[in-house]
Amino acid sequence: MFKPLVDFIKQQYPNQEFVPLHAPRFAGNEKKYVNDCIDSTFVSSVGEYVNQFESELAKRIGAKYAVATVNGTAALHISLIVAGVRRDDLVVTQALSFVATCNAINYIGAKPLFVDVDLNTMGLSPSKLSAYLKENGVKKNDGFTYHKLTNQKISACVPMHTFGHPCDIEGLLEVCEEYGISVVEDAAEAIGSKQNEKYCGTFGMLGAYSFNGNKIITAGGGGAVVTNDESLVEKVRHLTTQAKLSHPWDFAHDMVGYNYRMPNINAALLLGQLEQLDSFVSKKRGLAERYQRFTADTEYKFVKEPENGYSNYWLCSLLVNNEAQRNELLTFANNNGVMMRPAWNLLNKLPMYHASLCGDLTNSEYIQARLVNIPSSVI
Repeated sequence: MFKPLVDFIKQQYPNQEFVPLHAPRFAGNEKKYVNDCIDSTFVSSVGEYVNQFESELAKRIGAKYAVATVNGTAALHISLIVAGVRRDDLVVTQALSFVATCNAINYIGAKPLFVDVDLNTMGLSPSKLSAYLKENGVKKNDGFTYHKLTNQKISACVPMHTFGHPCDIEGLLEVCEEYGISVVEDAAEAIGSKQNEKYCGTFGMLGAYSFNGNKIITAGGGGAVVTNDESLVEKVRHLTTQAKLSHPWDFAHDMVGYNYRMPNINAALLLGQLEQLDSFVSKKRGLAERYQRFTADTEYKFVKEPENGYSNYWLCSLLVNNEAQRNELLTFANNNGVMMRPAWNLLNKLPMYHASLCGDLTNSEYIQARLVNIPSSVI
């Protein structure tokens, strides 16, 4: 029963013995810029390609500022610090996410608070968050909300735009504003995605992107923090360069910083990728349309972008009937030359996070048991 789907996927990627889930594509100025960077000898974290990439990224997504980092996890970690998250604070996020979302919270010594997702977006649910805070939160005179059970400050909310589909970020902002909670977007998968014509990553206090090797545009690794607040971007730049004070020769540092800036050689590669982002997203959306047409009269449910959302379709996804069928499809496809993957294991089920505070996660559990990611490389 799975063969027609596997055959259709192979038709999208002809002449490939094995079809990967998501492979990078280098079809523009990448080699030219990297060679120029090598010739300049400025291959570390100081160089014109870093500056140019940051400027072009901010311009491309409609943000005022961007800071390039070594990876998306570093971008999220720094964003949370700058947003004011401190040790033992609670940070609202979703259990249906890659582990890096939760790890960045844990690096600070803060604790995740898991709230359910919406079925139509697979992202953090404003209605579920509102209901949870109404029952479990208390807003004090300092303007912040604290958990009734533990008296921990709920200092931030980290929604994730799952597989490139925009969550209801506007709805989440309304809820978080009511409760005095800062919003930091995990837009690792969502470069080029929009809600109501505004780019994911630019709604919250700060946003974090990833340019890992499996993302739409990549520098092998890489990430970025984006914001519209000048004071915040200065803090991000300072912390990501070891908190070094400007001086022609002295090693003066005024706080604990991090070696998190993107090297110039990676920025050169990524600039060449960024120039092709529109083309890549257009081709991925075309692939998504073909998958949607193919699955229309089958038992597979293709996961479409939400209403008022414009998805980059980073990873195209199907929902099947149950976990047993999911596992059968995964086994058949991977044994027949087509890579497919399930959604991540829910983060609250991992040993290091199993004791975390949780709301009801019915939707997250439903998706996790049924979702299959299918090949989504740019063709």
